[in-house]
Amino acid sequence: MQLGMIGLGRMGGNMTERCMRDGHKMVVYATDEDAVKKYAGMGAVGASSVEDLVSKLSSPKAVWVMLPAGEITEGVVTQLGSLLGKGDIIIDGGNSMFKDDVRRANALKAKGIHYVDVGTSGGVWGLDRGYCMMIGASKDAFTILDPIFKTLAPGRGEIERTPGREKVGGTAEDGYLHCGPPGAGHFVKMVHNGIEYGIMQAYGEGFDIMRNANSTEVDEACRFDLNLADIAEVWRRGSVVSSWLLDLTAMALIENPDLSNYTGFVQDSGEGRWTINAAIEEAVPADVLAASLFARFRSRKEHTFSEKILSAMRQKFGGHVERASGG
Repeated sequence: MQLGMIGLGRMGGNMTERCMRDGHKMVVYATDEDAVKKYAGMGAVGASSVEDLVSKLSSPKAVWVMLPAGEITEGVVTQLGSLLGKGDIIIDGGNSMFKDDVRRANALKAKGIHYVDVGTSGGVWGLDRGYCMMIGASKDAFTILDPIFKTLAPGRGEIERTPGREKVGGTAEDGYLHCGPPGAGHFVKMVHNGIEYGIMQAYGEGFDIMRNANSTEVDEACRFDLNLADIAEVWRRGSVVSSWLLDLTAMALIENPDLSNYTGFVQDSGEGRWTINAAIEEAVPADVLAASLFARFRSRKEHTFSEKILSAMRQKFGGHVERASGG
């Protein structure tokens, strides 16, 4: 299948490469000319502008936008809406707010253009591991793009099958899911990221408690000098708290047990706030998720080992670089 890709950063570039590996024909554009040349050298068709990219696609045209959420994505989607026609598809694979997706989809529907939102999880590891995708789209658009989703998804791999799943069918086992109409994909990904905040906070606090088990504030007979790297490793082996986030924590701790290469200044990328806002609108209690978001706010004023654990996980799964404390 032919696909246009706008944005060749950590995610867009790796997605482009994964698609080409599976035989899809990619037309690519980014403001970084060197990035365009890099992927053109790998077999993609390079474009010099958004207009040029659209002109090099065959109808029905499909364009994947992999840019930071907000004004940049909004501008490109608006521009594409003026260039594409009936039956064409715009895919936003970034972390846009789901209400923006609903608004865009309704505006583009009047022109006969399909709008698809894809909540994408996999970070900098997606090239080889694949991407978990939560998709909001019409049934027709989802069906057209299925070959792309199948390529980008991780597939079933060696994960044990959920008992009874063989009676259900569908694509969830392969790592991608049609969640509902436009907006539904990013809504599910938003909640996914809110949950991620809570899990990360729990790990961070737990490791901080163990690190301080030898504190002078503790009765001397009950002090323990614990090896956190070994604890993270043993928990990976059959523990009920094992996860990919724990894998990344174990990796960070074996590289630098004190995490002295992190300050503990933990950023939030927006989805955590949106998840709490959604909980408020729905009158759903979300104590843990709210507390984990507020802990990130606090981290920018004072840093504990718990925050260093969070920073380490963010750097490992997404390549997120800590912002300077005064930033």
